[in-house]
Amino acid sequence: MSEQADTATADAATSELAAEQAVIDHAYARIEAMREQARKVADGIGDQGAGGTHSARLERDVRLHVTERRLAELRVGDAPICFGRTDHDDGERLYIGRVAVSDDTNDALVVDWRAPAAEPFYRATGRHPMGVTRRRHFVVRGRRLVAMDDELLDPDHDDGDLVLVGEGALLATLERSRTGRMGDIVATIQSEQDEVIRAPLPGILVVEGGPGSGKTAVALHRAAYILYTHRFPLERAGVLLVGPNRVFLRYIEDVLPSLGEHTVVFATPSGLRPGIPARGVDPPLTAWVKGDPRMVEVLARAVGQRQQALSEPAVIPFGRHRLTVSVADSARLVSRARGRSAAHNERRANLERLLVRHLVEDLAQRGSAVGDEARSDVEEALRAEPAFAETCQAMWPVLTPEAFLHRFLASPALIDRAGRGLLDAAERAALHRPASDRTAEVAWSDADIALLDEAAVKLGERRLPRVRSSAADDGDHDDGRWAIERALDDAGAHDPELRAQLRRRLEAEAVTTDDEAGDLATRTFGHVLVDEAQDLTPMQWRMLARRCPGGSMTIVGDLGQATGSRAPASWDDVVAQLPRRRDLRVTTLTVNYRTPAEVMEVAARVLATAAPNLTPPVPVRHAGVEPVFSNVEADDLISATAQAARDELAAVAPGKVGVIAPAGLLAELVAALGPDLARTGTEAGVLDAPVALLAPETAKGLEFDSVVVAEPARVVAESPQGLRALYVALTRTTRRLRVVSAEPLPAALATSATPGTEAAAPRTEPLVAAPHAAPAFPDGAEPRQGRLWPEGR
Repeated sequence: MSEQADTATADAATSELAAEQAVIDHAYARIEAMREQARKVADGIGDQGAGGTHSARLERDVRLHVTERRLAELRVGDAPICFGRTDHDDGERLYIGRVAVSDDTNDALVVDWRAPAAEPFYRATGRHPMGVTRRRHFVVRGRRLVAMDDELLDPDHDDGDLVLVGEGALLATLERSRTGRMGDIVATIQSEQDEVIRAPLPGILVVEGGPGSGKTAVALHRAAYILYTHRFPLERAGVLLVGPNRVFLRYIEDVLPSLGEHTVVFATPSGLRPGIPARGVDPPLTAWVKGDPRMVEVLARAVGQRQQALSEPAVIPFGRHRLTVSVADSARLVSRARGRSAAHNERRANLERLLVRHLVEDLAQRGSAVGDEARSDVEEALRAEPAFAETCQAMWPVLTPEAFLHRFLASPALIDRAGRGLLDAAERAALHRPASDRTAEVAWSDADIALLDEAAVKLGERRLPRVRSSAADDGDHDDGRWAIERALDDAGAHDPELRAQLRRRLEAEAVTTDDEAGDLATRTFGHVLVDEAQDLTPMQWRMLARRCPGGSMTIVGDLGQATGSRAPASWDDVVAQLPRRRDLRVTTLTVNYRTPAEVMEVAARVLATAAPNLTPPVPVRHAGVEPVFSNVEADDLISATAQAARDELAAVAPGKVGVIAPAGLLAELVAALGPDLARTGTEAGVLDAPVALLAPETAKGLEFDSVVVAEPARVVAESPQGLRALYVALTRTTRRLRVVSAEPLPAALATSATPGTEAAAPRTEPLVAAPHAAPAFPDGAEPRQGRLWPEGR
């Protein structure tokens, strides 16, 4: 190509960039104008005050809610607002972005990525162009457009099944240094990911995917999508996202707000009963037994044991009488009280009524018959006697879940009685632990929280949100309906969203009134998303099922990364405790966008031994750096690992390093690295340090620019699932991997290390620092044809 032609091409690229930058600048200007308009509306609503009729207050609340949500959606700061466009065969051109933006004539300037019109941006291929002739991805830094990735979608060009949508933008994103927080992937969602995000809502959707397949990001974007698509029912009923630990929740906490969603509730499994910290750690067998579904019947028996006859007769003084409840009488009363269908604490009232009736009959037999007029007074006086309450408590105690479970687990005799025929002797022995001086001092474990939740149901402590007709408590309810109907006519022409909100409020005949509706121990949700689902126990699944009575769930995980007390063989095993109103839908993410091919080659051998029936996802790129294996003397393990972390930090600066090690080494490694450089533990702040020191189970779902795995043999030996924990550790990196060991490497890993050398020779493939560098494709599949504007960066 001549120099003149090169110049013309460069000029064309520069002109294209300038034109698209102008569109982006206009979008930001319109967002500011829209925010200012929304602020004025909100201020005007606030100036109206809190008075007025019920209907006026209702209309004002709806307007304020809609306005405040729109303000939140438009709070984008310097986040990229527009990340691409599609050119269609009918001449239409659509810009796709984070939120919908309209121009001053109310025409669409930017289409929300969740809208149906945006779907071809993520789904179109040369084989199935969906009416798109060209797709352009923007590479944006803040508000500045730095490059563009063009794809010409030619139906005559068969580009294979595996294609990267916006290859240059995607690879540029993958090469960015980690920050300790997950970013959204809205600009680079791939086709198979988009299918999951937009999947129909009802029923149970399982999304399985190996390391780096983007399953967590997909779950988060699905949350944003279903809230956009099913705004009214889900905003009212709520969406819950459950993650494995607090470090993980801290890692993902910024994604949904960046997408304009602020209403999703985040929790860990143990956080579903707030106020009960899970500080204890169970031995593997204990955790396995506590998570087993047989514990449902064990706890039911244990509750029944607390409904018991007196061990000796009880005497209840009443005036000049000493009324007696014999052992036989108490057995008869308990048996009759059990016959009612209700939870334990609720049936206590049955026992009290039966006991009062028995005592009144005793009075009659003593010559003190009670007439109908005086009967209620006598019954009230009997109930007020301290001995009456003591007798009831001895026969049928009112129990909290904590007090009940504390006593049960501290008593081998109670465990044996409840578990005989269900659990073998070793399993029953594993449940026992010494009693604490006070219930408040018990170090509950994660597995205990699910047992407490089950006990709460059986005891009757749980109070799910109740609904009532708003008309029952509002004298001007009819006036409110009339006012809303009137407002519908006024609002529709100017504010379609407000009109929809008013219509829905009009149709909603019931409202939640439980004061504890926001408490995770009692609240239910319209949809629940569960990440790292493979590690939840059957008892934890029962806990989640109670919070999602409609059965609408998105379940995300990887059976190959199961490191909990049990390793499920299939997703049917995982969800066996959930109500199944529809067939289970399972979809698989097959591409690894994060982990370099060099690392996955090592990790895949570990997976092949740990779970030979599972297939790892296919990596899309090489890093150009082979994993490094270092064997050291046992006395040098800590210092060598610390030095490896320092070296890796220098290599990936300003990125993040994760050191994944057996839990027993973490404290020594923190001391060796120093608190300014490294942090450890399960608290969220560990991600703020340049070096995060983590056990494998805490590292799950996280990613780092470089990972140092210390003493893999101990990682395997100390995990209930052995090699699967090592598989997790090896696949946390986006660029570099080092393995430091004193003990012999596990056989599955030893074949990856070159004997007698510290590092294998690097591959000859180029680094993927340039966003247009060629990724690795399986089975000879070729990347789609495209070009990056400008050609270099």
